[in-house]
Amino acid sequence: MVEIIRYDASWAARWDEMVRNSRNGTFLHQRGYMDYHSDRFADCSLIALDDGKPCALLPACLDGDTLWSHRGLTYGGWLVPLKHFDATTMIQVMDAACDWMRLNSIKHLIYKPVPHIYHRYPCEEDLYALFCHHGVIVETNISTTIDLACPLPLDRGNKSGVNAALKQGITVEASNNWAGYWELLDTLLDERYDTRPVHSLDEIRLLQGRFPDNIRLYTASLDGELLAGVVMYLSHPVAHCQYIGASPRGKEMKALTLLFSHLINLHTTLGFRYFDFGISNEDHGRYLNEGLVRQKSRLGGRGIVYNAYQIDL
Repeated sequence: MVEIIRYDASWAARWDEMVRNSRNGTFLHQRGYMDYHSDRFADCSLIALDDGKPCALLPACLDGDTLWSHRGLTYGGWLVPLKHFDATTMIQVMDAACDWMRLNSIKHLIYKPVPHIYHRYPCEEDLYALFCHHGVIVETNISTTIDLACPLPLDRGNKSGVNAALKQGITVEASNNWAGYWELLDTLLDERYDTRPVHSLDEIRLLQGRFPDNIRLYTASLDGELLAGVVMYLSHPVAHCQYIGASPRGKEMKALTLLFSHLINLHTTLGFRYFDFGISNEDHGRYLNEGLVRQKSRLGGRGIVYNAYQIDL
């Protein structure tokens, strides 16, 4: 018999342990990451109990009569264990969760499953449960990903760019210059899109301090001048690019091409299976940045999707 309860802080340590031992959870689902923006999102995470023992977790927040899994995260979905959990259990969990939501006057569920590249073992029982509950896709974003087990080579132009950057003496390194890079990002995003990074400088420093093995900054420089940077979110088996930027001079000198080449080789050596450049969409997937997709594909990436589903209760 599956029962649904709402998460509270007394479950924090057990929650994090279950995330670490799950088939599909990442550090984004640990409370130290989820709770940093608790002032912006009303947490309504759920825990499924099977015969009184926790068997699945749903990172979620509540907005009016809609439960989001999770509005402040790239992906959410039920996080489930390796053993003693199959499609029959998932159906029971989803059934119980929908009953719980109805009893609590929740009319809609927006569900963002963890993309398959993040699964440490096959974990798509939730997609079947969504189908059984008439879930419909309401958002699709396309990301560009390299399979590091059999990577495609850089195209000729990018190979030339790497060689040109090396000849000019550009160097790539892991960096702690968060302030310098955030200043560059702020300028780039303000000029191009009249916006700011999703995370403030204080927020990214806070998160990097909590997850130093998962959030890292890499930069390309010449004679002390910061030319380009990438923030890596590391969740085995995926190395994911979260923030990408290059100054006008950095673009001209192909600093970002050199930086990507270095990072792809580095994370192949470190045993990651996928290198994910991130999505190339705006407006909830309705707009595709074609130039950005082409740029990523020329580095060897190909498409995977980040979907969101809706269940009306």
